[in-house]
Amino acid sequence: MPAPSEAAPFAIPPGAARGPVVIPDTPVLQSREHAAELRNPRMPSLQPFHLAIPVHDLAAARHFYAEVFGCAEGRSSQQWIDFDFFGHQLVVHQVDGRANPDAGQTEVDHHDVPVPHFGVVLAWDDWHALAARLQASGTRFVIEPGIRFAGQVGEQATMFLRDPSGNALEFKAFRDIGQLFAK
Repeated sequence: MPAPSEAAPFAIPPGAARGPVVIPDTPVLQSREHAAELRNPRMPSLQPFHLAIPVHDLAAARHFYAEVFGCAEGRSSQQWIDFDFFGHQLVVHQVDGRANPDAGQTEVDHHDVPVPHFGVVLAWDDWHALAARLQASGTRFVIEPGIRFAGQVGEQATMFLRDPSGNALEFKAFRDIGQLFAK
């Protein structure tokens, strides 16, 4: 597998057919075991969490999570889909008439952070590779990729984006993963 900095950018062509998107030289999550290989080895083993979120378009959610992020699909029905989201169980549920996914915003390091949001803490190099791929594909960000709390305890890279139903996602990485819960 190439180093994260060597990962090729990707783009989803308009009207692309369903099925996996091939991203040359870029890992796609194939299984829980593969997700475990991509996790930061300095982090202790954690039990997977379960998160269920509402979506207004199940097909668009399937494309976003399975094809854009490469999450393996688990069980599904006409109303919901399970995904292996970096080793955790993410379930998207079809909910009609959902107007605004945000309860509000809160200021963090001079940025208005959408609440609620969810995401994953990645290894530093993996975060930078993901940010570069998303920027190259034309992703619209709520908060552009950048460094938060620079030079302070808890310095981290972070970016916010939305799925097709407006759910806010944050991907972050700590320069020193030991500061994940530091005060």
